[in-house]
Amino acid sequence: MKLLLKLQNLKLLWTLKPPNRTFHGHPRLLSSDVYSQYESIRQGKQEIPKYFNFASDVLDKWSEIEKAGKRPSNPAFWWINGEGEEVKWSFEELGFLSRKVANVLTKECGLQKGDRLILILPRIPEWWLVKVACMRAGIVIIPGTSQLSAKDILYRLQASKAKCIITTDKLAPAVDSAASQCQLLKTKLMVSKGSREGWLNFTELYLNQSADHSCIKTRIQDPMIIFFTSGTTGSPKMTQHSQGSLGFRPLLSERYWLDLTPSHMIWNTADTGWILTSIASFFDPWVFGSCIFIHNLPQTDSEVILNTLCRFPIDALVGAPTLFRMLVQNDLSKYKFMKLKYCVSGGEPLNPEVMEQWKSQTGLDIHEVYGQTEMGVICSVFKGMKIKPGSMGKAAPLYDVQIIDKNANILPPGQQGEIAVRSKPIRPLGFFSEYLDNPKKTAESERGDFYVTGDRGTMDEEGYFQFIGRNDDIIISSGYRIGPFEVESALIEHPAVVETAVVSSPDPLRGEVVKAFVVLSPTFSSTDLKSLIRDLQDHVKKTTAPYKYPRKVEFVKELPKTVTGKIKRNELRDKEWGRI
Repeated sequence: MKLLLKLQNLKLLWTLKPPNRTFHGHPRLLSSDVYSQYESIRQGKQEIPKYFNFASDVLDKWSEIEKAGKRPSNPAFWWINGEGEEVKWSFEELGFLSRKVANVLTKECGLQKGDRLILILPRIPEWWLVKVACMRAGIVIIPGTSQLSAKDILYRLQASKAKCIITTDKLAPAVDSAASQCQLLKTKLMVSKGSREGWLNFTELYLNQSADHSCIKTRIQDPMIIFFTSGTTGSPKMTQHSQGSLGFRPLLSERYWLDLTPSHMIWNTADTGWILTSIASFFDPWVFGSCIFIHNLPQTDSEVILNTLCRFPIDALVGAPTLFRMLVQNDLSKYKFMKLKYCVSGGEPLNPEVMEQWKSQTGLDIHEVYGQTEMGVICSVFKGMKIKPGSMGKAAPLYDVQIIDKNANILPPGQQGEIAVRSKPIRPLGFFSEYLDNPKKTAESERGDFYVTGDRGTMDEEGYFQFIGRNDDIIISSGYRIGPFEVESALIEHPAVVETAVVSSPDPLRGEVVKAFVVLSPTFSSTDLKSLIRDLQDHVKKTTAPYKYPRKVEFVKELPKTVTGKIKRNELRDKEWGRI
């Protein structure tokens, strides 16, 4: 990635920025705020800095502004769990506590800059503390969902060569079952009130630790975070982001999808393992000094969510389409939201009828965003922008998004092709660095001058994009990306399964769900099929993350294949979606 973007380069990256855009209803922040410090870079008058660290250059700056009395009394972080517990932190308190955690990681665990740490925690405050602490120490964070199985954890530990893992007592046994096969894993930290042999108690260590810590100096291209993202073949890939791609990008992109101020509070309901939480519940809101609200929901409960919106001054709500599909099934006239004005849906396309139902009952629009683990937000419906049902908006700033054909030629408006983002001659700030240890896959992600998303879509005359479908076999269910290979691998371990193919299937609530076509072993042909389906589903839940299990199972005599023996998943998928 080129670090020193000259004026002409910066202008190139801004080509699709909405012209003369105003910020509806919200004044610009004080001239001393963190965001405005980078105005000269946005205007092309100054080069992007060589060094950048989100903890020191953003969070600590907000702490200084806060202490000077130039930020509203809004907390920086507000957490509840529905059981009466509550945590509120100012930016100063966040800095104080995260420095203590940074000392735990460096002094007690012996971690150094560039070392990798796997973080598997639910929506609890420690997740945010550890992320900030890792940035202070230059440690690379690898977030994971709490639904990971022992097999998933083993793969991530071995692939990432992580030296430390932080999780809860619930997942500690799964980690222990894998630890003996991971020679590089040196330290295990458990967030728990109890103790376990071979584990350090995170809470005890950090509460007794000194808060005297100097943030390490990091270059803007230094690795900061790695996400494991599913693919259509093979195991999940390691997608690496830098200090600049996630931490610095929102400083240059204006209020391109959130449009927040320090007086605002945002609630994102996504799982901590996904990039959406890093963007919507960490980097982007804190760039603007906003408050991040978190409810530690053990499961998505529409009544709890609606009551929370009525009890707390939440300005913005971010969630997968499944969230809004669930919410509109309630009588929304019974609920009076305290402050909600802005709703965002991302992860998969949202049905236009759900948008209409939500609008008619609440008076609020739902703004769609489209993105990927590799690049964050790619397209969005900006606040104040015309909403076209079924459209995911226009290209986000810094990205030149086009529809291309198989030869990387740009297609005219209205013509269907692959959604792609220009990556040459300048790789835009916001792009992932690489697929770690997989140069072949990194190279294959580009075609001509473009990064190819793997999604098909169209663009109209006004620059609005519409999602058509995956160009590959990835299944996106309730915002979760599920690779068929992972599910098939779990199913094939069951003695009843001779062969299987997994595809997406339409679902009114989740958008799409996992469906497995299964060829049975002759010895199981006379088995009670309903009972066997439950057995297969339970087997997948135990073998891999539970959200990946096939909600639909169909037994077939054989699977459609090409002359070379490859399974025609596209044929099964087309049949499932009524395209044949």
